[in-house]
Amino acid sequence: MLLNKRPYQHEHDEQLMALVSQHNQRAFEELYDRYGKLMFNYFLRMLWKDKEKARDFTQELFTKVFQKSHLYDGSRPFKTWLYSVAHNMCKNEYAKVEVRKEAGQALKAEAKTSTKPVAQKDMDRKTFMEKLAAALGQLDEVKRETFELRFVQELSIIEISEIMRVSEGTVKSRLFYLLKDLNGKLKAFEGIAVWLACLLTFTV
Repeated sequence: MLLNKRPYQHEHDEQLMALVSQHNQRAFEELYDRYGKLMFNYFLRMLWKDKEKARDFTQELFTKVFQKSHLYDGSRPFKTWLYSVAHNMCKNEYAKVEVRKEAGQALKAEAKTSTKPVAQKDMDRKTFMEKLAAALGQLDEVKRETFELRFVQELSIIEISEIMRVSEGTVKSRLFYLLKDLNGKLKAFEGIAVWLACLLTFTV
């Protein structure tokens, strides 16, 4: 008879965290299996595609999960709590490297090279994705975080408001101006409806 290598695979995240707080290694491994790759990709997109940094942050995040499991409130969804911790880690990193200044410089550089309108018939998917990636690279950390959580991680407005610790109305407002900003940068693609359809398959 084959042994079940994942004895906790049917448990809810919150139940697993209760076991982790009791130093249950198997429960921790199950949480890592569920969220390890997801959080690595999150950090990769949020931290300038730096794979080494993304790996380090993922390791640090799950070290926090294991060592500080007693700080987790079991009445709160684990996924929301996990993203909140990751969000705060990114905020601290942004402060260290002055990402706002870098984003401003990138915006000026892009503005100098994107003055010619491009005809719709000449635009293929590859060109669009390149322009979208460039536009996302120009966003400040708040806008980029909002985009990441909503369109890449596909979290709800409520989840995002809890993670970023702002009201649902603020999240909606940020999304409105974020999309308006991106639409302006991608105006050669004839409006937001064209590129929005591509977001579900967008990867960086």
